[in-house]
Amino acid sequence: MAGANNSFSEDFILMGVSDHPQLEMIFFIVILFAYLLTLVGNSTIILLSCLDVRLHTPMYFFLSNLSSMDLAFTTSSVPQMLINLWGPDKTISYGGCVTQLYVFLWLGATECILLVVMAFDRYVAVCRPLHYTTIMNHRLCWLLAAIAWLGGLSNSLIQSTFTLQLPLCGHRRVDNFLCEVPAMIKLACGDTSLNEAVLNGVCTFFTAVPLSIILISYCYIAQAVLKIRSAEGQRKAFNTCLSHLVVVFLFYGSAIYGYLLPAKTSNQDQGKFISLFYSVVTPMVNPLIYTLRNKEVKGALWRLLGKGRELG
Repeated sequence: MAGANNSFSEDFILMGVSDHPQLEMIFFIVILFAYLLTLVGNSTIILLSCLDVRLHTPMYFFLSNLSSMDLAFTTSSVPQMLINLWGPDKTISYGGCVTQLYVFLWLGATECILLVVMAFDRYVAVCRPLHYTTIMNHRLCWLLAAIAWLGGLSNSLIQSTFTLQLPLCGHRRVDNFLCEVPAMIKLACGDTSLNEAVLNGVCTFFTAVPLSIILISYCYIAQAVLKIRSAEGQRKAFNTCLSHLVVVFLFYGSAIYGYLLPAKTSNQDQGKFISLFYSVVTPMVNPLIYTLRNKEVKGALWRLLGKGRELG
């Protein structure tokens, strides 16, 4: 086992699309553009949530948490992707790979929990509007956010550490854009059935269970929305909830496909592009989904720009 893990002191090679070198520059441009949009979009939401008093509500508190997580999520992997796509060097240090493994899994699990928390916030807002400010008080909001971040961290510490115990037998070529658990399991030269069982069990807990809770809560929300007499009230509630549901299906759909399929039998190319989707595309579209359909965010942005012009 000690000999098998000697490769831990060496660099890993992130293959990406190196088997199709003609595509590398196209991927570089697309990923760079998506990363810049992610930085601008999520930073804008965080800035607006902090500066605009009208957005000092539980909904935007959790949304700014989601945006902070998306910023860290992409920054943990995308810069290394861009470096590897730009030139012939496809390596990542052992320390960099391990850090990426822990951080990526931590933030991914955190988003699973945070989306449930956001669904609970919408449930209280729509189904218990008269008690909303009492239930969703400042203390509870911070407690729920802490549970999401610490729950994701606990999952990462257990699952990533367990994955790093696998014997690699000198295998260092990661057939992916980043170091993540399914890709690392594929490097192992020993029996990985226990790791795959743990991966499936934990991922079922962090995907299927939260997704079921979210869908059940939205069934109650739909019933409450249909009882609203005002057409304007129905439309506002529907738009807010639809934005959250789109984010939920984008994230959970790709995560379930990437993590719940058997690690050694799933298609290599499909796996790496799915991981690219939830590490690059989802964090980019999250702020677009929430801002394009949200008058409050757009209003806050115009007010901030208006103040900037006045100061100028």
